[in-house]
Amino acid sequence: MSVLIVDDNERMRETIREVVQHLHPDVHQCTDGASAVALYDRVHPDWVLMDIAMDGVSGVEATRRIRASHPNARVVIVTHHDSAAYRRAAHEAGAFAFVPKSDLTKLLDVIELPSKETV
Repeated sequence: MSVLIVDDNERMRETIREVVQHLHPDVHQCTDGASAVALYDRVHPDWVLMDIAMDGVSGVEATRRIRASHPNARVVIVTHHDSAAYRRAAHEAGAFAFVPKSDLTKLLDVIELPSKETV
């Protein structure tokens, strides 16, 4: 099992990696949405843990692009921006779930139970 962590903050990428590494030891990382789309095409991870607000291609747009090319991709939006508008945008882009960075332990619930959407 593999995970792609997409966040422009190195410390946050490492924190997320520490949370999920025991479940999915094959962890890839990148810093923006454009890189996430390209890396997804190469490694086809089981999960993408995507920040929403990044320079260039946003997490919502990257999610939309990944899901357009790979309809079964499981993208979880992981963000500080927890609002109805962001949740709606994530859902419309095809995100599997939406997890606030304030409670990263919820990531474990999502990626351990891949059978239901939680956006």
